[in-house]
Amino acid sequence: MSKGLGTTVGRSSRRRILRLAGGGITMAALGAGLTGCEDELATGGEGSTPPPGGTSPEDGKAPADGKAPEPLWTKSTSAQTYGDNDELVAVDGVVIASGDPLAAFDGATGEERWSLPDGAVPGAPLLLGDGTLYLESGKYDGSVAGYVPGSGKEAWRSRLGKEYRQPRPVAVDGEQVYVIAEILEADGSSHTNVIAALNSGTGKVAWKEQRDLGTQQNGIHAAVQGRYLLYTDFKNNLTVRDTATGKQVWTQKTTKTSYGPFVVHQDLVIVPQGQRLQAFALSDGSEKWSVRTEEFTSFREPSLLEDVLYIADSSRTLWAVEPGTGKKIWQSTALKDASAQVPRQLVKVGGTLYGATDLDKQGGIHAFDAKTGGLRWTFNDKSGDYHSWLVATDGKRVYALHGKKLHALPA
Repeated sequence: MSKGLGTTVGRSSRRRILRLAGGGITMAALGAGLTGCEDELATGGEGSTPPPGGTSPEDGKAPADGKAPEPLWTKSTSAQTYGDNDELVAVDGVVIASGDPLAAFDGATGEERWSLPDGAVPGAPLLLGDGTLYLESGKYDGSVAGYVPGSGKEAWRSRLGKEYRQPRPVAVDGEQVYVIAEILEADGSSHTNVIAALNSGTGKVAWKEQRDLGTQQNGIHAAVQGRYLLYTDFKNNLTVRDTATGKQVWTQKTTKTSYGPFVVHQDLVIVPQGQRLQAFALSDGSEKWSVRTEEFTSFREPSLLEDVLYIADSSRTLWAVEPGTGKKIWQSTALKDASAQVPRQLVKVGGTLYGATDLDKQGGIHAFDAKTGGLRWTFNDKSGDYHSWLVATDGKRVYALHGKKLHALPA
């Protein structure tokens, strides 16, 4: 499964405002969504999250004093991120954060391996597929490019056509790169957009389909699973298309969290929608299972790691769920007990989950016991930077990006 563009989450927030501004959307587009900021307030507050420091523990376990490990290295970067999960990647021995210039750092030493001016649009996704890093061109020349992650060498470039503007990759599989672009009018304006597939071998257009009037090219989360291309958008739609033809298989309205990350497991797409976490069949959109959290509580962004679905809710409860059935494996209130922020992005190494939070206070990178959800430690660089934390891993180290500071932590 290939994950696509993650421009937004299921509520408006400081990082949402930055993200929308970065995408050229006016503040008016936020509308009543600003009321969702109350969810963030529920995850902050005073607490006793331990400060960074101490020795570097083994397998993510905190030393006896409960302190977080010291970074293996810390580097200043050119990062220009907006808090989306796909703006930091670790692959082929390097770690890359969205920015200008786009730069790759050696995962072991932190030394810069390559730099690419105008390589990517800041905030756009870093999409990995079949050993290639796919990017929306930072030159704004209407092209989509592919690079070898380890060297930064260009391996592929394609253009959708002169009648389209700013083609943005949203998902990739072994054969195609899926993009969304504005359709240009004669006067240079745009009121509609197109979704298209580019052959990842030749760059030729495999198919293109105009989306409905009123839909937007921003705010898309996408994924590919077999013959299905799935995406959510700002218009409260969950849509599935056939990857071979682009024809719509089904679409339906979502109710709450309609434009945040979702996960795909086998023949299911699992979407958080406020108080409910719902699983739908990829073939026809029928509901297969549903889980509810407490009243006045909302689910946050899900992560599917080694066939377990992990998700936090706004009451600071962390859940582990069987993705095929919705059956609860465990629930942990460790975050609530520590008055710590909930994670919005999770990665896993061995028996430890590492979660990145939104705002800085009482957040950072949490380390959890993957079997129980117990909170082992929290790393925070104490910079006070307002950017959301991002986390990625190569299985050897955990990389934490906060503003322009990139930290490597032992895994």
